[in-house]
Amino acid sequence: MSSKSVVITGAGSGIGASLARRFARAGCRLGLLDREEDAVREVAESLRAAGISVVAERCDVTHPDECRAAFAAVRAVHGGIDVLINNAGITHVGLFRETDVDVIRRVMNVNFFGAVQCTKEALPSLLERRGQVIVLSSIAGLAPLATRTGYSASKHALHGFFESLRAEHAGDGLAVTIVCPSFVRTRIGEHALAADGGPAARDARTGVRGAVEPDLVADAIFDAASRRRPLVVIPRRARFFVWMWLLTPSLYERLMARRTMIRP
Repeated sequence: MSSKSVVITGAGSGIGASLARRFARAGCRLGLLDREEDAVREVAESLRAAGISVVAERCDVTHPDECRAAFAAVRAVHGGIDVLINNAGITHVGLFRETDVDVIRRVMNVNFFGAVQCTKEALPSLLERRGQVIVLSSIAGLAPLATRTGYSASKHALHGFFESLRAEHAGDGLAVTIVCPSFVRTRIGEHALAADGGPAARDARTGVRGAVEPDLVADAIFDAASRRRPLVVIPRRARFFVWMWLLTPSLYERLMARRTMIRP
């Protein structure tokens, strides 16, 4: 991975910042994008101090013009893009019957259409360099997640899109890696949307128990990128829940209802 040009969205905190540090240790040149300009520039400055070539740009992945400008800035400095990591994402909490449809749209716009837009901008360079797209899905992209219908839908949509993209480019060297973490100890829950689109109440957030650290996720993603693996589930024990859903869906649903305090 040394000297490869790597673009990471949502790089200002959480998994994105951990990914920036991990790929920097491998000697990669980085393009760091985030809607929080101060946060992404702080990450960039810490890496520049270690001698890493970094382009940091404010970029809201739901705005096509900002995406085009940010990717153009990376290409202007690094000459192209070898790896794109679609990491930017948001979540929501609430029963669907109580949730505004606009909340679902907002989640889809960031998690799904944001990844599609960024991939569109990077694809010519990725194809030229026989590069790689890495997309952050979730266990919720492989199995249901009650109280997060829109989030789960956005992650399932990523699988359909990027698996199809992989099939389209099976013969020309483009690698597509889909990453499915379980709950990760990041600030995404602090910014979760409530059913009405406002901030979710702290006691409404679920799933923080047993969360893994973002550095562990970044290490696993780096390993998957190095091997150009098609799918990675983090941590390995999370595969149990996927198999439970596939083999005993009724049990899976009962356990989820208990965990999310839904009473059928």
